[in-house]
Amino acid sequence: MGQKINPLGFRLGLTQSHRSYWFAKPKKYSKLFEGDREIRNCIELYVQKHIKNSSNYGGIARIEIRRKTDLIQVEIYTGFPALLVESRGQGIEQLKLNVQGILNPRDRKLRLTLIEITEPYSEPNILAEYIALQLESRVAFRRTMKKAIELAKKGSIGGIKVQIAGRLNGAEIARVEWAREGRVPLQTIKARINYCYYAAQTIYGVLGIKVWIFRNEE
Repeated sequence: MGQKINPLGFRLGLTQSHRSYWFAKPKKYSKLFEGDREIRNCIELYVQKHIKNSSNYGGIARIEIRRKTDLIQVEIYTGFPALLVESRGQGIEQLKLNVQGILNPRDRKLRLTLIEITEPYSEPNILAEYIALQLESRVAFRRTMKKAIELAKKGSIGGIKVQIAGRLNGAEIARVEWAREGRVPLQTIKARINYCYYAAQTIYGVLGIKVWIFRNEE
C-alpha cells in the first residue's frame, strides 16, 4: 500500500493549521490564493539572496498570511531573525518594499512581523535547508544526516526521520537513503508531525530532501 498523502494535509484541522487565514467569495478565491503564493516566493527569494551574501542560510520555518479588510499581515517564523534585522533594520525594510511592489497599489496596507523560534533545528524547514547547504558544499550525505539528527535531538522532539534521494555522492544510479531516530508514527493522525520537502541543487543534479519531526501526541 503506497504512502502518498502529505503528512501536513493528512492532519489539517487536527494537529496542523492553515498557513493562510482569510475568507473570500468564490470568484476572488483564486486571485487571493495566487497573491499569497507570490508573497511567499518574494520573501523566500529575497532571504536566499540576502543571506547568500552573508555566507549563511535563511532559516525560515513558515510564513503565515492574515488578510483583513484594509490590512495584510505577514508573520515570518524564523530561527535567526538577526540576519534580517542587521544594518539597523534596513534588511526588513527592504523586504517590506519588495513585497509591496508585487501588491496592487490600491490594495491593503502591509505589516511584516518577525517571530523568533527558540529551537530552530526542531523545525523541518530549517533543518532541510541546513542539509541542502551541506550537500551543495559536497559534504558526504551520511555525515550530513548524522549531524542534522544530532542538531534536532537538542530540542524537545520525540523522533526524527531524514530521507535523501538522488545521485548521492555523485553515483551513476540514483537511490534513496534514510535515517531515523526515536518514534515517527506517520499513520497516527493525532501525532504532531511536522514535514518538509526541500530540493538541493548539487553539481550532480537535484537531490530531494524529506524531513519528518515528531513532537508528541494530542
